[in-house]
Amino acid sequence: MTPTTTVTPSAVPARRRSPLHPDPMVRRLAGITLINCLGNGLFATLGVLFFTRLLGFGAAQVGTALTAAGLCGVLAGIPAGRAADRWGSKPVLVTLVTIDAVGTVGYVLVHDYVAFLLLSCLVTAVDRGSAAVRNALYAEVLPAERRVAGRAYLRVVTNVGLGAGTAVAALALQADTRAAYVSAFLGDALSFVLVAVLFALIPVPVRARTADTDGAAVQGKDRNPALRNAPFLAVTGLNALLGLQFAMLEVGVPLWIVSHTHAPRVMVAGSMIVNTLVVVALQLRATKGTEQPEAAGRIFGRGGLLVAASCLVLALAGGVSAWAAALLVVAGVGLQALGEIFSQAAGWALSYDLAGEGAHGAYQGVFGTGMSTAQMLGPALITTVVIAHGPVGWALLAAIFASSGLAMTPTVRWAQRRKTGSGTHQGS
Repeated sequence: MTPTTTVTPSAVPARRRSPLHPDPMVRRLAGITLINCLGNGLFATLGVLFFTRLLGFGAAQVGTALTAAGLCGVLAGIPAGRAADRWGSKPVLVTLVTIDAVGTVGYVLVHDYVAFLLLSCLVTAVDRGSAAVRNALYAEVLPAERRVAGRAYLRVVTNVGLGAGTAVAALALQADTRAAYVSAFLGDALSFVLVAVLFALIPVPVRARTADTDGAAVQGKDRNPALRNAPFLAVTGLNALLGLQFAMLEVGVPLWIVSHTHAPRVMVAGSMIVNTLVVVALQLRATKGTEQPEAAGRIFGRGGLLVAASCLVLALAGGVSAWAAALLVVAGVGLQALGEIFSQAAGWALSYDLAGEGAHGAYQGVFGTGMSTAQMLGPALITTVVIAHGPVGWALLAAIFASSGLAMTPTVRWAQRRKTGSGTHQGS
């Protein structure tokens, strides 16, 4: 990407101290993201309670269904990305989001467990597939030099939307009636309908189809170019390893606080608040310096080291006084949040920069599948390895994060050599 034209917060004139992004396309995408995340916040907060308390399924049944659904989500990203390359990201995305709306309504109507299991798999597969296609759409509607800064802004909006959705869900929790839960699920379905309509209205520039990094035209090819790009797969794997930090934050930190420290239980919520505030305040700034792939690799490494340090700080919270534990939890989560914003910004940049310009669906599908795999395996890894083994488990997790971060720079160099060699071959 071109470093001189990247839109960063520092590039915006001082007179534009507005929360609204200066780019009209990013503003449109931000509105869609806000609506989508309001609905996601409702579902994430109420889903398990609705399935167990109102639909009457046991906790083990729901856990089995969600695990199977997670596997379906892992398998969905790659074919969804290829579909975006073949038929266009916008029509594919509108179709997937519409199916998501119908599936969400289905949760209100389903009563049989097998039907619930199948519906969970469908909705999760469509949701993960649409994430890959959405990222490909960003590559089509945003210039290359604005993609990472645009995605950073959208991630801030994502956090705001999820927080607002969670707050609305609290009203349903307080009412604790079937009508309140059903209304929340229907509200989530309505958000998908609105999102589908708004995506359908987005103008997509007509760009000539370009060749992928192997010199083969994207259209008409049966083989996925991203799956044949070994260094890109390595970058995807390293990003997925560092993506385990989300399971650490959402599963590991709460369990550690409650079962292994004397910190007040309110720190479970406090840790999420600290993370959200850091991301909202600093995510845009963290995109600075990611304009070139090798620089993005170094920033990714910095993120990995920060998250590794957070593991070691959190490990110290066990066995100390309540207030000392609380302070260590805040410090640990603060370090994790800093590592998160750096690693996320660098990961976005690399996922676009190392991809074939005419095959963003394929590359985003593979890259997203890596993260989906981390989301599926992360909770089990965190509980069985980290929480079960205490400080030793935290140290092992820190080593994983540090290693994945430090390995990114040489891997990016490998990817650049391959991309340059491929381009030379095409021109010969």
